[in-house]
Amino acid sequence: MTDYRFRGVSQTDEELAVQGGVTVSHASGAYVGTWASNLAGWGTFGGSNTELDIYGGYAAEVTPGVKLDVGLTWYMYPGGADTTDFAEPYVKLSGDVGPASVLVGVAYAPKQRALGRVYYDADAYNAGVPDAPGKKSDNFYMWADASSAIPETPLTVKGHIGYSNGNSGLGPNGTSVAPTGSYVDWMLGADMAVGPLTLGIAYIDTDISKSESAYLYPNFASSKDGSQIAGATVVFSLGASF
Repeated sequence: MTDYRFRGVSQTDEELAVQGGVTVSHASGAYVGTWASNLAGWGTFGGSNTELDIYGGYAAEVTPGVKLDVGLTWYMYPGGADTTDFAEPYVKLSGDVGPASVLVGVAYAPKQRALGRVYYDADAYNAGVPDAPGKKSDNFYMWADASSAIPETPLTVKGHIGYSNGNSGLGPNGTSVAPTGSYVDWMLGADMAVGPLTLGIAYIDTDISKSESAYLYPNFASSKDGSQIAGATVVFSLGASF
């Protein structure tokens, strides 16, 4: 990936990300898996500056053509501060609507220290003096994804829209899952299959304005030019699955 955007916000300082994962599924519908990516910028995760997600759940058809998926993701940052990790349960429904594959999901992370508004602004974080040490917060995210193959071509068009609602400050690691309290993120893109590979392009943006995120600076800015790390961007990707 030319940038790792998590819910519209860059996690790699608008730079290259290398990612990979593996999932093991059982015939019963149960599954477990793990996924990882490098990180940079946007606060200080510490350690290896790596995100390592471990997830598991159960997926099954609840009615013909409609699948229900219930699970939990544990977000970890190996070697980082103890207060960076958090757990997030999720529920997803997916199925086909005409020629499109559609998925809607809700994820709710209950109150945890990693999500707390420990620093009210970047000045407090840079000074290293927590405004609310030990504070816990929760986080809510809902989203919808859709994709559709273009007949007689190797192309698939795709789209995404999501809504975040959480703490409007900086967490223990100088970040926040919902950095301005609540915001919307979206994506429009296309994938092209080339043998075992998939080439992707995606336009990603949020409705976070410069004025809304001003209290987060310099955390919420690219180290290259100081631009907001949730602004509009085009991300290119190359992937393979097997």
